[in-house]
Amino acid sequence: MNVTLPKKEKLNARDIIVYTISIIVCIIAIVVIGLSYYFGSDELDRLITIGGSSLTQEDIDYQLLLSNFDNIFQNQVEESNMTVEIKKVDENQPVVYTYYTNNEVEKDNYELNLNIPYINIDNDTIKSFNDTIKKTFEAKAENTLQTKNQNIIYSVQYQATMQNDILSLIIKATLKQNTDAQRVIMQTYNYDLKNNKEISLEEMLNYKNLNVEGVEDRIKEEITTQQKRVNDLKSLGYDIFERNPDNDMYKVENTKTFFVKDGNIYIIYPYGNDGLTSEYDLVIV
Repeated sequence: MNVTLPKKEKLNARDIIVYTISIIVCIIAIVVIGLSYYFGSDELDRLITIGGSSLTQEDIDYQLLLSNFDNIFQNQVEESNMTVEIKKVDENQPVVYTYYTNNEVEKDNYELNLNIPYINIDNDTIKSFNDTIKKTFEAKAENTLQTKNQNIIYSVQYQATMQNDILSLIIKATLKQNTDAQRVIMQTYNYDLKNNKEISLEEMLNYKNLNVEGVEDRIKEEITTQQKRVNDLKSLGYDIFERNPDNDMYKVENTKTFFVKDGNIYIIYPYGNDGLTSEYDLVIV
């Protein structure tokens, strides 16, 4: 994967929005849990019903999943409901483990916090995954170690799951170099361990009996909402990363970045993969 760094700097509106929403959601969640304990669920339903609409537990749970996304990166693999036997490259290591780590700090040059994973499965498809991971994340680390006076801050974290014979791995890199805007890069790798093949988002949705058109409608709704916020911020004079809800990139068949965890599919559009931005959109189904 080639990493390009355009020069135009953009303000990260997503962080502003996410932090605000996260604070509000956390306050609401604490209040709701407290009221539920004190009043009971029936009385709570009556108390939070305003103007004919009520805040559902599903709404709260979804917002908490969104706000907790950055916390899922624990540099480890979670395993449950596995039935297949896996042929490893190294029998003494887990199926996914940290093979490259670096926490060096050199004043005025770089600050590193790197945990780069290796998928410990012996087949050609997984080998190509590992090659891409190495070329993308480790190569940047080695380049950074040779760079002087650029004040580079570079971190890489990951999380993997093995659930119901599906391996899912997400890697997140954050890069800040000199006066450039911060950039966030995310890659995901999803593999059907039973049938020994890479699995697409459409196949994953079908596996979970989710309607593809319905998921695309949810994606378009989320992107439209984000673009409306962008327009609101632009009207205040901010230079914000823009979305086009009608772009074919948001179709399920063209969506490559997704992660599976605890029965949820995290569908991600990381705009920093191709540009100098930390903006991304996230839909969970």
